[in-house]
Amino acid sequence: MTHLSVEMMAADAVEPITSAGNAQLGISVLVGIAVIVLLITRFKLHAFLSLTIGSLVLGAAAGAPLDKAITSFTNGLGSTVAGVGVLIALGAILGKLLADSGGADQIVDTILAKSSRRMMPWAMVLIAAIVGLPLFFEVGIVLLIPVVLLVAKRGNFSLMRIGIPALAGLSVMHGLIPPHPGPLVAIDAIKANLGVTLGLGVIVAIPTAILAGPVFSRFASRWVDIAPPEKMIPQRPSEDLEKRPSFAATLSTVLLPVVLMLAKALVDIVVDDPEQHIQRVFDVIGSPLVALLVAVLVGMFTLGKAAGFSAGRLSTTVEKSLAPIAGILLIVGAGGGFKQTLVDVGVGDMILDMSKDWGLPALLLAWLIAVAIRLATGSATVATVSAAGLVAPLAADMSTTHAALMVLAVGAGSLFFSHVNDAGFWLVKEYFGMNVGQTVKTWSLMETVISVVSIICVLLLSLVL
Repeated sequence: MTHLSVEMMAADAVEPITSAGNAQLGISVLVGIAVIVLLITRFKLHAFLSLTIGSLVLGAAAGAPLDKAITSFTNGLGSTVAGVGVLIALGAILGKLLADSGGADQIVDTILAKSSRRMMPWAMVLIAAIVGLPLFFEVGIVLLIPVVLLVAKRGNFSLMRIGIPALAGLSVMHGLIPPHPGPLVAIDAIKANLGVTLGLGVIVAIPTAILAGPVFSRFASRWVDIAPPEKMIPQRPSEDLEKRPSFAATLSTVLLPVVLMLAKALVDIVVDDPEQHIQRVFDVIGSPLVALLVAVLVGMFTLGKAAGFSAGRLSTTVEKSLAPIAGILLIVGAGGGFKQTLVDVGVGDMILDMSKDWGLPALLLAWLIAVAIRLATGSATVATVSAAGLVAPLAADMSTTHAALMVLAVGAGSLFFSHVNDAGFWLVKEYFGMNVGQTVKTWSLMETVISVVSIICVLLLSLVL
């Protein structure tokens, strides 16, 4: 929860902006995180302001010039918003179209009719895994939020009982399964076979998603028993619901960006020649921005027009969809700023240096290095890229299957315990209307379950393959 191409850029970090030693860097990380948590929980300061102050405190504690710390924070904020801001906005528009047209109602009513109450969390993890296969994590959250909130509201479920399985399905895909950026980069760095990695990734992902989703949600819903936040729940439209779009049209519209992105991934694998015209075409239409934009434009007809919306009503729907996400964008951006400050002061390099002397089995070492970088930087993809580069020499003499397991070990470590330096942490917190403590008890622990179960599965597979 995090992320994406923004983090790929962060992985190529330039020279640190401070010459602090490892001890000072370690203390500065703890101080920065403590300040953020204290400002939010004790003084009730807005998360955006808390993250901004915490980033500057981190830079100062690490001995970085204040102007460079400010630049790191603003660069991180800007690149994060540039990377996910438009995607969140497009996803919010599509979600509003789904809600106002009655399309979200149609999906929810169909799910509730076809699934028993006991099976609902299992249905949600399956839907999230399918939808999340080619999607960036943030896009998947935005697309699924209306469905998750409505199912919880109509079915009178604890939000965590429905939300955790959906988040687990998305997160497992993000960390373990190509064509997500992290696994693809790790495959390239470790020289693993993509097909074998994909196959073994699915084997690891299934039990992981089950335990972190439907099973863990039983406990999470007891620890944090909250209802869906009213301001985020799509309201049932006041128009005649007989006009609402069909289930097939609604589902096709929601899955359209999924299909376009998946098609791009398949073409990239099959063609594997950037000069080929067909690959260049799919690189465009399968990019997240274009795929979501196409889905929004199509949704105006399959959802809006099907519900009898006029051009004016469509314009109003789009306008109203953007206001609620302003705060979310700022908080997610500030989380990216804090992450970039961590990277620029040299915390990632510190972790890599310290890990060189650890005498552990290669797969476990790969996982621990990724865990350490994830905890320090908050970035799943930075953790994956950095750890994969470090352990790549260890995979030189490995078999095809064990090289693939090395990729999965790195991916598993990159998901460990998302907290306040992860933009995904703030995204989940705001969408689900939780405070920091509740987010840690649910989202952060769910990510830890995914990471631990994944590495256990990887180590078990390494014994039999």
